[in-house]
Amino acid sequence: MAGIEKLETDTVVIGAGIVGLAVARRLAMQGREVLVLEAGEHFGEGISSRNSEVIHAGIYYPQGSVKARLCVRGRQMLYDYCRQRHIGHRKAGKWIVARGSAQLEKLGQIGRQAQSNGVVLQSVSRSMLQKALPEVVADEALYSPETGIVDSHGVMVSLLGDLESNDGQMVCHAPVERAATDGRRHRLWVGGQAPCELVARRVVNAAGLDAVPLASAWEGVPEGIAPGQWLARGVYFSYSGHHPFSSLIYPVPEPGGLGVHLTLDLAGQARFGPDVEWIEQVDYSVDPGRARAFAEGIRQWWPDLDESRLQPAYAGIRPKLAGPDGGFADFRIDGETDHGIAGLVHLFGIESPGLTSCLAIADEVAEKLGD
Repeated sequence: MAGIEKLETDTVVIGAGIVGLAVARRLAMQGREVLVLEAGEHFGEGISSRNSEVIHAGIYYPQGSVKARLCVRGRQMLYDYCRQRHIGHRKAGKWIVARGSAQLEKLGQIGRQAQSNGVVLQSVSRSMLQKALPEVVADEALYSPETGIVDSHGVMVSLLGDLESNDGQMVCHAPVERAATDGRRHRLWVGGQAPCELVARRVVNAAGLDAVPLASAWEGVPEGIAPGQWLARGVYFSYSGHHPFSSLIYPVPEPGGLGVHLTLDLAGQARFGPDVEWIEQVDYSVDPGRARAFAEGIRQWWPDLDESRLQPAYAGIRPKLAGPDGGFADFRIDGETDHGIAGLVHLFGIESPGLTSCLAIADEVAEKLGD
């Protein structure tokens, strides 16, 4: 890449998803010169625009895990931020419904896990559930009053505005094609419309699905600093027309995800998903034929579903640090104490609850980077 322009800056954040923007905002507010590099045409085109837009309470994650800690803290931070900036959001509440002895046992485990994480859930009997949700068939339920929905695009617009108000900058069409570390300096070879070699004191790898591949090819660092990664695709189906629900409804979780659940957007439209499909390559296609399996699952708790009103919506892909049989995998926010490289933080496995946790993740990154 001889002959390309060479530039220097203080801090680079790779990736302009909601987590990358939150991190960049936080660092810019510390007075640092921050540049965000985004490979795509716009911010938030990847994981951040392909999810349920749910603000999670922090129910399911093991006590003491990074996910549990940052979700519970980040949830309140995000609610506060949305209120302060007048960003669309609503505490819609969430019902976790169960049928049969196996699911009821799992429901009890979920309740105990939530309690250990400091999350308040209300136990709901069958008779109480029938009064609250007469259309739902279940034996028992847990209700989460702190679960909500949010305009994730609005959050990202606000984060970008904060970044720019603090003299930060985002550049799109700027893929990082190669990275290397030499002493306390990090070199990034940036392609796209204006190729350059960029030297920075600090770099945050918030590249989402590309974070592990980028770290794996990073030159000048010890081998093995990047974990393995598996891709889990989840598709969503929208539900056209009227429906009887004003809160979110989840079955008990399934391996790899939280089960096909009902979420709502701020306009009240219902959508179902995601399911879980392990894939080898990034592919956002939605097979309309999956509607049949969706309908069968949904009818377990909502028998009156009209399958003909299920319409293919979109697909998201979660970067998992454990495969189909790997069990729970935590967020990894790897700084100098983890890999020995000053001024470099890698964000691995930032899937759900990444949106909920974005502001808390940003604080954690800032702490790991230090002065």
